Amino acid sequence: MRHRHVALLCVLAALAGAAGVLVAAERNGWLHGTRTVLVRAPIVRDVSPTTVVVSKPVLARGFAPERIFAERSSGVVTVFAYYAATAAGPVIEQGSGFVVSRRGLVLTAAHVIASTSAEATASVARTVYVQFADGDRIPATIVGWDPYDDVGLLHVNPGLHALDPLPLGSSADLRVGQPVAAIGSPFGNDTSLSVGVVSGTNRTIPSLASGFNLFGAIQTDAPINEGSSGGPLLDAHGRVIGINAQIRSGLDSAFAGVGFAVPVDSVRRSLAQLLSLGRVPYAYLGLTSESLTPAIAARFGYPSTYGAIVVSVAPGGPAARAGLAAGAERVVFEGQPMTVGGDVILAIDGTRVQNSDELAGLVAQRMAPGQSAWLTVVHDGHVRRVRVVLGARPN
Repeated sequence: MRHRHVALLCVLAALAGAAGVLVAAERNGWLHGTRTVLVRAPIVRDVSPTTVVVSKPVLARGFAPERIFAERSSGVVTVFAYYAATAAGPVIEQGSGFVVSRRGLVLTAAHVIASTSAEATASVARTVYVQFADGDRIPATIVGWDPYDDVGLLHVNPGLHALDPLPLGSSADLRVGQPVAAIGSPFGNDTSLSVGVVSGTNRTIPSLASGFNLFGAIQTDAPINEGSSGGPLLDAHGRVIGINAQIRSGLDSAFAGVGFAVPVDSVRRSLAQLLSLGRVPYAYLGLTSESLTPAIAARFGYPSTYGAIVVSVAPGGPAARAGLAAGAERVVFEGQPMTVGGDVILAIDGTRVQNSDELAGLVAQRMAPGQSAWLTVVHDGHVRRVRVVLGARPN
């Protein structure tokens, strides 16, 4: 009898379980195919004023442009550089700058105070003023400028206005996507803030103050317009990581979304040299080169897949005295004209040279005039070491 009761209870339990499964199946749509369930998130009301347009709401966790502006804008200035007057009137260059010392040192872009404008009859400004966020304008003297890295240094009397220096950070470990803020005076609108991200690093761009390239530039989508040059590019901690230098734009746009800044690690070097020498000497190798790639190496029989192919050698220059050979065969490879057959530089003092830009950057940023360096070179298919004594970059 007891076994019959147990069996009956098991049957009833099974029927109850089956009924539960059928109910669950009906509710979830298992008996009639699948069903998409949309779970709506709670509506978040935007309490920002309607006049504020937030174009990039998600930049990085902890990035607070409002705080950066509040803490750093008092140290940013508008720079007015007056050049010799022409028949049309005085020539005035307007840019930006920022205080870096309570002793009165102000950094800006070299092309603001040593203009390359065709309208300027003199290459260096005769009179310079800096204007602070509160509207006060005081005179400044030019300490010096570095035309190659586009860095200018001014000095103001610290007794004429309170100075709030901006801290210098580092540009060595910047990452693409890192949030940045730029403060300056675009189109004369003093103390303006723009935000964006690091769009690229280690860019090579032409310097606006010289005929040479500027290496290691920071690319950003933070709007940098006329008048912004010389202002600071700041990281999320409010530290200067670069000096805003230039933009790339199309024919129909003053700003095309691509701005560039001089990396602060290069700025530090320029600052130290300007304070000690009043100028910034650069090493000179005396050659031009093109990048060697695996495809070029395979096509023209180079024994290396990387390096800088020597295209031309300046007569009597350091490379010529060291016996480096330039290429002589002009070809078109994959749609690009190039010169092949020359020596290939693989390393300088043991530091690998991946391409032409790295060669020029190493010489410009790490070498000094008069310094001896050992080049690892491929010559006539053989690797050899060549000693070269670097010269000074010509003006």
